[in-house]
This record gives sequence, C-alpha cells and structure tokens, in this order.
Amino acid sequence: MEISKCKSYKDLSNLVADVVEHILALPEPKLILPTGSTPIGLYKELVNRQLDWSTTTTFNLDEYIINPNHPQSYHSFMKKHLFDRINIYPNNCNFPNRNTQAYEDIISEVDLCILGIGSNGHIAFNEPGSSFDSVTRVVDLTEETIKDNSRFFPTIEDVPTQAITMGLKSIMSSKKIIIMANGKHKKNILEQAMYGDITEDIPASILQTHTNMEAFYCD
Repeated sequence: MEISKCKSYKDLSNLVADVVEHILALPEPKLILPTGSTPIGLYKELVNRQLDWSTTTTFNLDEYIINPNHPQSYHSFMKKHLFDRINIYPNNCNFPNRNTQAYEDIISEVDLCILGIGSNGHIAFNEPGSSFDSVTRVVDLTEETIKDNSRFFPTIEDVPTQAITMGLKSIMSSKKIIIMANGKHKKNILEQAMYGDITEDIPASILQTHTNMEAFYCD
C-alpha cells in the first residue's frame, strides 16, 4: 500500500476527479460518495468539467437522523455542492434511511467508492470498534464526532446524536476505493490506517485488504 502525496489540495481534487471521469464513461456507473470538507474541491472540479451524469446512480455513505431538508443534512450538502449543478436524475441519488436493510439491498456492483478519514480513523460513521462485518445501520455518534461536527451547527446541542451509516462490509464490496485526506492533521492517522495493524480500533485499516484501493494525501 502506498499513499500518493499530492502537491496541493487542487491537485488532490483534480487527480480524484480524473478517476471519477473515467468511471462515468461506463454505461451505467455506480458511485458511493462522501460529505465533509475534503471532497468539496472534488465536487467543484467535477461540476466544472460538465460531465454526463444522466446514467449514473449514487449512494451516499451516511446521513444524520435529521430532517433531510435541514441545511446541515447531507442531502442538502450534496445538492448544494454537486447534485443541483449536474444532470443527474434525483431518483438516482440514494441516501441511507431508517429502512437500513432496503438500503443495503440496493448497494451492489458499485464501481467506485470515495472516502474521507476521520481524526480517529473512522470512515463514514463507522467509529473505532465498528465490526469489519458491519452493514448499513443506525449508530450513536461519539462525543468526539459530535464535537468535531459542532462547527457546522449554531451550538453543540444542535448536533444530531445519531446517524445512519453504510457499514464497513458494505464499503468493501465496492470494485474500487479511493480515500482522500487533506491537511497535516490527517497524515498520522492515514499512515496508521494504511501501514499499521489491521484492527477495528482504526476502522480505515480494513482498506489494506482491498485489492483495488488508492490513498491520496496533501498537506
């Protein structure tokens, strides 16, 4: 496993956009997409390229248990940064909900999964200790995650305490996986995940066992 060091955040975004553009050339591409600050540059670059998304189906990694129309929901995030700016069909944009088994059932033959990584090694809302066999489910957010996400809400009390997340087993079923990390504060945990022991204490470490995975990092 090798971590590809990018010159800049723009370079990181462009390199991953190149991979996405290649996948979008498939007849009916399927992608798993992340939220958070790291992929914003990627989504901006994809919008600028004016690619054809008309046959694409997307699955989001996670969503708060929150009104989907709330400005801080991941539905709202994806519409703002990507979906409302491309020619994707709204019915082809899928988000996890309380019917977790139904969501799990439609996650199949995914061509590409794009991930970020949390400061404690989590991917999606699979916190340390999550089973490598986990599937889509409702999870309680840790105090650390609630604190990290409080910058997006008026007060920490407004941060949802639960979310629905795609599981590690679900993520690993993707044909190809890319993990993106931006900032020096992510370097140590990314290296632990990619080069250290494969352990449920660092959920992202399971990615070492995937046969088609790339890691991209910039300071």
